[in-house]
Amino acid sequence: MSKISVFMADGSEEVECLAVVDMARRAGIEVQTVSVTGKPEITSSHGVRIAADLLFEDAEFESSDILYLPGGMPGTENLYAHEGLRELVLRFAAEGKRVAALCAAPSILGRLGLLDGRSATCHPGWEDKLGSAEYTRTGVVTDGNITTGRGVGFAIDMGLELVRLLKGDDFAADLRRRVQYPGC
Repeated sequence: MSKISVFMADGSEEVECLAVVDMARRAGIEVQTVSVTGKPEITSSHGVRIAADLLFEDAEFESSDILYLPGGMPGTENLYAHEGLRELVLRFAAEGKRVAALCAAPSILGRLGLLDGRSATCHPGWEDKLGSAEYTRTGVVTDGNITTGRGVGFAIDMGLELVRLLKGDDFAADLRRRVQYPGC
């Protein structure tokens, strides 16, 4: 079974987090939500309390196919501040495993040098934090093993793209139809 690890911190954007969790779980993909705060509950960027499945220090990541970083402020900065998460993201990328980030969170990948020479997108105003990536205005971009997304309005698109990467075009198209997402 495929598995996605979704990271959360205080200030993470709740829709960017949970829309991806929802799409993946509807697709039958195992999802583990992981708090990097040292406590199981985070408070989102809009004051919504969300309980994570696991704390970072208790989670296992070797069976994960994708690491996913939602944006939001100050959530993006709080995710970046976690040394263990930075090391994990770098290791996954170096091993050719998939890493995804949405909205402001692609800036984490940019600061780690993972977007250099790639096409990437992010929330407008964060383009200067993408390293030497070629900034696109598209909603979701996959370049090799890195997927980036533009913002909260593309959270379902991000979820569907991760489903597509793990389960194929036809499965993702069927899920799009089942949830009545525009374009189906």
